[in-house]
Amino acid sequence: MRIAIGGFMHESNTFAPLPTDRARFAQGSLTYGDDLIKAWGDAHHEVGGFIAGAARFGYKLAPTVMAWATPAGPVEDDVLDEVVNEIAEGCLKSSSDGLLIALHGAMVTRSHPDADGEVLRRLRERLGEAFPIIASLDFHANVSNAMADHADALVGYQTYPHVDQREIGLIAADLMVRTVRKEIRPRTALATPPMILNLLGQETDREPMRSLMALAREAERRPGMLSVSLMAGFPYADILKMGPSVISVADGDVGLAQGVADELAAKMWEVRRELFVPCPGPKEAVRLAIAAERGPVVLVDLGDNVGGGSAADGTVLLAELIRQRASRAVVVIHDPAAVEIARKAGAGKTFEGSVGGHVDRLHGEPVFVRGVVDSLHDGTWVEELARHGGRRFNDQGPTAVVTLDGPITLVLNTLRTPPFSLGQITSLGIEPSKQQILVVKAAVAYKAAYAPIAAKVIEVDTPGLTAIDPARFNFQHIRRPMFPLDE
Repeated sequence: MRIAIGGFMHESNTFAPLPTDRARFAQGSLTYGDDLIKAWGDAHHEVGGFIAGAARFGYKLAPTVMAWATPAGPVEDDVLDEVVNEIAEGCLKSSSDGLLIALHGAMVTRSHPDADGEVLRRLRERLGEAFPIIASLDFHANVSNAMADHADALVGYQTYPHVDQREIGLIAADLMVRTVRKEIRPRTALATPPMILNLLGQETDREPMRSLMALAREAERRPGMLSVSLMAGFPYADILKMGPSVISVADGDVGLAQGVADELAAKMWEVRRELFVPCPGPKEAVRLAIAAERGPVVLVDLGDNVGGGSAADGTVLLAELIRQRASRAVVVIHDPAAVEIARKAGAGKTFEGSVGGHVDRLHGEPVFVRGVVDSLHDGTWVEELARHGGRRFNDQGPTAVVTLDGPITLVLNTLRTPPFSLGQITSLGIEPSKQQILVVKAAVAYKAAYAPIAAKVIEVDTPGLTAIDPARFNFQHIRRPMFPLDE
């Protein structure tokens, strides 16, 4: 048995001004053939699970391409054309018996609001109706009927932060092998309740999401069921399919699958009000962090959540920390121009200039700072542990560490990088446990790395492209009525 593997993953924020072109995928991952296996084989990622499945379930690998980019604005159409063609050609040339493909589920291109559905439609058209296609999906997938129709099965992460990705890859691989051997006939159904889940309410260790996930696991054990995935959706996409969903896969019985999906969607709807999580604004949050008896206190910059496609150069919390004269605080800002200023000055020299607020003014104005260039780095590190996103090899580009009065440690990088790994700062010689305040531009995904060392976590209602309140956004294309925007 020969199984083709590949991936095409992007979480597209349709409110973001930065489009995602081929160069941004090359910065993230654009790996082909055997290089795919080298780069992703040991990763805590579903593609790593696909690769490990070869030894566990006895199939040969036919690697195609793994394309991944940091969340940002919609993907350019030519990238979709290139990647889908590469995957299809790889399947055909290798005479594979099936395809395991890692999709995000919330990708949008300029011409295709349901880009993941378009990917699967094209692959189905090229590979034929009888060719098994099983896709893994991110927990934040906005799942469409087209996606369910054109894949034999869809299997989504069931943790947020996402720490089960490799396991999901192995589950998908098991379903593929049994499908090729004709031991099962997967039939997929979908239910999409008309609601928006803010990212804090999506955390799978927080009620009521924890109980909803337990119901999904119970439903999965029913006779005839193969897989149940409760998906939270990605709320920063102004498209028709935006929202949470339940994916249900049964053996040969689409009626059974649909019944389970509808049942769990109804349970989700029942607790819709409990899934909203309020939080303080920047002034109060910083005051609480400074007053905390011990650190580190993690301040979560919700409006500039890099993993949700935001600018990564928001200054609202930095400005407030400076105003309130915070001590032993660490803030990461994406600012290539400031890194160049630091590089030209050199380690030990004075840094002077404006930082952040360059992409837009939604996340705060540029802040003028004066400090000392503490150190300069290449910005690379290796993550050995299971972390959200599953990446092993990480790169935030050339990076400068600048110390401001307070002291406040300002990390300036050249590549937008979500705070999914403590290695982002420990690789720079910063010891998190010795800080009073750590600012993370995230929502929940950072917790796998930061929660174990945090004395306290304060989620902050900051403005920006990933603001926690959906009422801040001018939606034009989503389904209506939609809770909580409409009663």
